[in-house]
Order: sequence, then C-alpha cells, then structure tokens
Amino acid sequence: MVSERAGDGGGSEFQRVSDALHSRLADGTYPLGGRFPTHRELASEFDVSRDTIQRVLRELISEGLIRSKQGSGSRVVKVQLAHSSSSGVHGSGAGRVSLGPIIRAAFASPGVTLDVFTLTSESLDAHIRLQAERVRLGEIAPERIAVRILLPSEEIDLPYPRAKDDPADPRPQDRLRAITRRHTASLRSSLRDLHTEGLVSDVSVEVRHVPLAPAFKLYLLNDSEALHGAYEVIERRIQLDDGEEIDALDVLGLGSVLTHYARDDSPDSQGTLFVDSMQAWFDSCWELLAKP
Repeated sequence: MVSERAGDGGGSEFQRVSDALHSRLADGTYPLGGRFPTHRELASEFDVSRDTIQRVLRELISEGLIRSKQGSGSRVVKVQLAHSSSSGVHGSGAGRVSLGPIIRAAFASPGVTLDVFTLTSESLDAHIRLQAERVRLGEIAPERIAVRILLPSEEIDLPYPRAKDDPADPRPQDRLRAITRRHTASLRSSLRDLHTEGLVSDVSVEVRHVPLAPAFKLYLLNDSEALHGAYEVIERRIQLDDGEEIDALDVLGLGSVLTHYARDDSPDSQGTLFVDSMQAWFDSCWELLAKP
C-alpha cells in the first residue's frame, strides 16, 4: 500500500482530498477560527501521502481559507458568510450570518426552488450534497426540488483565472472548466438520486451557459430570498492538472462574503425590490441569452 501512495502527490488523489476539505469548510465542519486537522491526521484519514496533504493545504492557504503557523498548527480564517440586510433572519440579527443555515432553511420547504448564477458550481455542489444527506436521514422531506444553474459559456475568454506571467496560457481556464464539469455532474447526480430512490417525487436540474463573465455570484431561493456577492480578484498559487504550480490571478469562491436579502410584506422594501429585480434579471438571461 505504501508503494502505491508514494507518488500520489497530484491527480485524482489530490482532487479527492481537496474536494472533501472544501466541502467541510462549506458545510461548517471546520468552523471559522477553529483548529484544522494536522498533516498526520489528514494523511491517515484519507490514506494518502503527506505530500498530497501538503499540496492540498498549500491550495487552501493560497485561497485564504486557512492559515498555518509553525508550532501551533493551522486554523480556519475564512468561510463563506452572508451579511444580512434584515434583522431576525433565521434566528440572527442583522449582520454576518453563515450561509449554511440559509440553505438549510430553504431546503426544509415542501417545494424548493434554487436559481444560481456562478463562476463554477463548486460551492453549490458542497451544499447540495449536504442537503441530500439530510433528506436521506429523514431530517427534511421536500416534495419538489427545482434547480436552475447559469454558468459562463465555455467559448468565452474569461478574465480569471489567468497565469500571472503568461495571460495567454490556456491551462488555468481548462482547469476551471474541469472543476465546473465535475461539480455540476456531482450535484446533478446527488439530486437525481433522491428521485430515483423515491425520496423526492419531483426533481428538476437544468444547466445553461451564458456569454457573460461573472463578476458576482447569485443565489435565489424559493422566490423569497437572494444571496449576492462580488468575486474578489486575488493573486494566489494554483496547481494545474499536471501537478505544476503557477502564480495566477483568481477569484475568491468559498471565502467570498454574500449579502442576504429577503422579501417581506412591503413591495417597496429593500429586500423585496432586490429579490424581485434579481429574479427578473436571472429569468431574462435564462430565456434570452442562455443555451443548454
């Protein structure tokens, strides 16, 4: 077994560990400010080499999600948060709230609708898989789940990610597209399996592509709530599919801060106007610009 693991520093083993740790950061398994597992613990749990763990942790550090300090280990320094524009949202006052409870509450409804505009489906996949597990455990029992996802067209040249020293290098965007395809397939499978297993009677998952480079990500939940946040451009090292690490211009995904808006009884309130306007924007792009 040791000989098989000796050279697993990249490729599928790297991606398997990276996906799992990103999912745990998204669902709150590793909370903000909390201790992150050690190299030894992670290598033992995932049965991979220390080199693989080191590469994954370098990726998390470059994304600004964890911070490592010699002698005191690693801690979580950034998770996806939502800043609420309303008081009393899901048991919290106005201000920063975690994204998890908002998604959890939306999936507790009998009819779940989720419209998403995003650069990749990575963060969404983590949350969808978590909610699918709640359905299997009997914690929630939605009767209908309808998800529509708008992604940037693969034909357009995106401003990020790009190699810092060679902006024409196609590999960073090839990597981005591969990540998007993998996570889109994963979330589609997670939801469709709920229907196949007889747990949710009606499941719809549609994906379309638009000729737009996302400057923000948008979640529209149950025709009543919106989560909106700008992508922050950062410099960081990324690992390409062949294992090479390069300096690149990229954007924060999991670590971005979202603003939460909710409809209320007033047609002129900030929450109602924002949700309605963003739903109209999404529907117009879906119908007029997007292609399956």
